[in-house]
Amino acid sequence: MNLPAITPCFWFDNEAEEAVKFYSSLFDKSLVKRITRYGKEGFEFHHKPEGSVMTVEFELNGQNFLALNGGTDFKFNESVSLFVYCGSEERINFLYKKLSEGGSVNMPLNKYDWSPKYAWVKDKFGVSWQLDIEDINSPQKIVPAILFANEKFNLVKEAANHFTSIFPNSKIIMEYPFDKSMNLPEGTLLFAQFKLNNYLFNAMSGGTMKHNFDFNDAISFIVYCDTQEEIDYYWQKLADGGQEIQCGWLKDKFGISWQVIPTILNELLDEPNKRSKVMNEIFTMKKFDIATLIKASE
Repeated sequence: MNLPAITPCFWFDNEAEEAVKFYSSLFDKSLVKRITRYGKEGFEFHHKPEGSVMTVEFELNGQNFLALNGGTDFKFNESVSLFVYCGSEERINFLYKKLSEGGSVNMPLNKYDWSPKYAWVKDKFGVSWQLDIEDINSPQKIVPAILFANEKFNLVKEAANHFTSIFPNSKIIMEYPFDKSMNLPEGTLLFAQFKLNNYLFNAMSGGTMKHNFDFNDAISFIVYCDTQEEIDYYWQKLADGGQEIQCGWLKDKFGISWQVIPTILNELLDEPNKRSKVMNEIFTMKKFDIATLIKASE
């Protein structure tokens, strides 16, 4: 199975299908790849009726994403946004209009110090988007942006170094420090861009102003693993200093949410007569154990 190294996951209440349909209408090379549905165990764990949509795997601009109907536990905020390099006046105007409809505008479409044309909006589902007229020398035009706010505002450099030390094919591409007039320790970063296994991230500092949000599970990042060895490695490295949660979820030491998932999982869940046994086993796990899942399916 040729799965991408990292896939952003969006936690909705019941709007996953609606949101995917909306996003797919806005981006070229969009595709709904796979839909999974809750079985009998869905109501027990998430109060979702049997047969209702659990996850939608989809592509926007050829990039992989996952939408999950998980309930009302988590709400989107600005700590994780999607940064879109639009590349043209026509494109940024279109996305600004469509994404802000029924949503809100954090920063109106305008010229700013860092861009001749930029905007920050929240769509009607609460997901944050940063739009930049500039293009990027990469096929990845939609880049997750993580925002370090409040007491974490000075951790951009530490985070970039930490993540690039964990993933293969990783490097820091750009570092932009705060202006010296801020009187911060030398080298404190306002912005960084880095690749993790050739997947781009932006990291930003919220500065010294107070923000009313922090990282939560509304947006997480899935790391797909072929072997138990890989699962063990990423789980140990990413959870170090953070928190092990449930069903392959963890929080890293910065509070960012990750899922460490075996690639064989989809195959096991596709078998209707195996599915409930595998799902029941999943709900007992923190870190995934491939051998236990396979045994349950048999």
